[in-house]
Amino acid sequence: MSEHEAHASETNDLPKSAPETGRLDEPRLVTEAGPAARVAAIVGPVLGGLGFRLVRVKIAGGSPPTLQIMAERPDGTFGIDECEAASRAISPVLDVEDPISGAYNLEMSSPGIDRPLVRVTDFERWAGHDVKVEMAVPVDGRKRFRGILVGTRAEEALVRLPDAPAETPDTVALPIADIGEARLVMTDALIREALRRDKALREGAGIDEDDIDTADLGDVAFDEDEAGSAEEGGAVRRVPPKKMPIRGKPKGAAKPVKKSNAKRKSTF
Repeated sequence: MSEHEAHASETNDLPKSAPETGRLDEPRLVTEAGPAARVAAIVGPVLGGLGFRLVRVKIAGGSPPTLQIMAERPDGTFGIDECEAASRAISPVLDVEDPISGAYNLEMSSPGIDRPLVRVTDFERWAGHDVKVEMAVPVDGRKRFRGILVGTRAEEALVRLPDAPAETPDTVALPIADIGEARLVMTDALIREALRRDKALREGAGIDEDDIDTADLGDVAFDEDEAGSAEEGGAVRRVPPKKMPIRGKPKGAAKPVKKSNAKRKSTF
């Protein structure tokens, strides 16, 4: 039995209290700082009005920089239609509030399979899978942890460590509020579980998989270089740099989904 298969089999022995659907108003316990925090305060209520939850805001370096916003429905789904609706609602609000000086790319996406964990229910829902945690506040002098996510206890994430010294507990309790970043690690077991949950949600909603391929994609441009994002479960929509003119047609772009004052390229 492989290591990942062993991890998957251990899931049967872990707590089963994880809810399949979280609350729309459940607070995030892992948050941003600086300009990203200002963006989160602006877009969070906008997403909530659409029935979505903010997952993470991140500003990646570049020229211009990229503002990455992750969101999802309370049940963990976030498809192409939701990505489109969120980006259209957020863009004008950011233009008015102007939390970032200068031009930047706006990237709207789902969390993906190797998703960040930011709420208590995230740590409960994905118990049994590999997780990497970097603490903002060290625990016993240590900031980085990797192991099997066991679940939660009183707003602490329980992680089983494969490198725990002999004669010491192999499970560590990490205060979620003190976590700087936590995310799932891509494994075969995680991919299978993500696909299983996605299929169950779609079947519960009565969605035909054949209809998804034709209806959701429509005339949206697809960049083959970024096909991995779609295959890993991340629907991504990119909007051209704010306050920056767009000249010419983007390479490989199809016609825009809808007419607008600026040409947009959407990648899924």
